[in-house]
Amino acid sequence: MTNKKFAVGDLVAWIDEDLKGKVLASKNDGFVVETNEGFEMHANANELVLLPAQINFEIDNKALQDVKKSELQQKKTLHTIVKHKKSKQEALEVDLHIHELIDNTKNMSNFDMLNIQLDTAKRQIQFAKQKRIKRVILIHGVGQGVLKAELESLLRRDEEVNFYDADYKTYGLGATEVYIYENV
Repeated sequence: MTNKKFAVGDLVAWIDEDLKGKVLASKNDGFVVETNEGFEMHANANELVLLPAQINFEIDNKALQDVKKSELQQKKTLHTIVKHKKSKQEALEVDLHIHELIDNTKNMSNFDMLNIQLDTAKRQIQFAKQKRIKRVILIHGVGQGVLKAELESLLRRDEEVNFYDADYKTYGLGATEVYIYENV
């Protein structure tokens, strides 16, 4: 088998994984590839295949910088109301990352931090019920899954809601969407 060569800028995909990206640099032992999620990964030539140039992977550095810039501007924002593209319903977006909720976690146990996150989720769901907001997006991150499991336990006890993983394209695996039923 001949050693495959890729040029900087080529669009490639991993053979054994569901990853696609753009070649950033060539190294003696392989290539540096920026995935369509914006991560840089090292790959050997025999792990990659060349993709047609017309495939759009949304690896646009300007767009990525714009996203990072807007994230910085929204830092310390507990929640924002956004329009969902498909349903046109308003959604309350709640970021439960602890650094978004409190300024200092020094001398706090994991249990204390988890309770702050759960209390925030309860308050925001109650707020959404009062304001008749039908959808709440709880951004919990991936981590070890403790917060997600506790949120699911909390939501299972509430008969007025249904919940499921939020839109993967928008939030990845780190968010849960809560649908609030109308009181009949």
